[in-house]
Amino acid sequence: MITISNEKGFLHRINIGPHTLFSDVPVAYGGGSAAPEPHDLFDASLGACKAITLAMYAKQKDMPLTAVDVRLSRDDSEERQGTYRLAVELTLHGELDDAQRQQLLRIADKCPIHKLLAGSAVQITTQLNGSAP
Repeated sequence: MITISNEKGFLHRINIGPHTLFSDVPVAYGGGSAAPEPHDLFDASLGACKAITLAMYAKQKDMPLTAVDVRLSRDDSEERQGTYRLAVELTLHGELDDAQRQQLLRIADKCPIHKLLAGSAVQITTQLNGSAP
């Protein structure tokens, strides 16, 4: 379960099991820029999933991958029209040959979050849960 509660202004605490994250909005939108904005967290979930997927795959296949750096950039200029673009750049560390590097590139697009974002119809329901003083 994930719980999100207001800290101050637009700053929110996000509790995910035993982990705590924060989210805010930029000063230009009235926030304090004290934490990543929700879009940053969304984008980061894709990058983290790709990195973890590659690390797990390389370990399973005994590939000499020592680390993965992921850089994401977004183009949200058409988000209101339904198009949200993410460009992902991977840096693979380790003594990998070209065939291994290409295999890892293919595997990166098979991470669960990539598949969720690119191929699923996500349905969201929102409801009120009583009221608080």
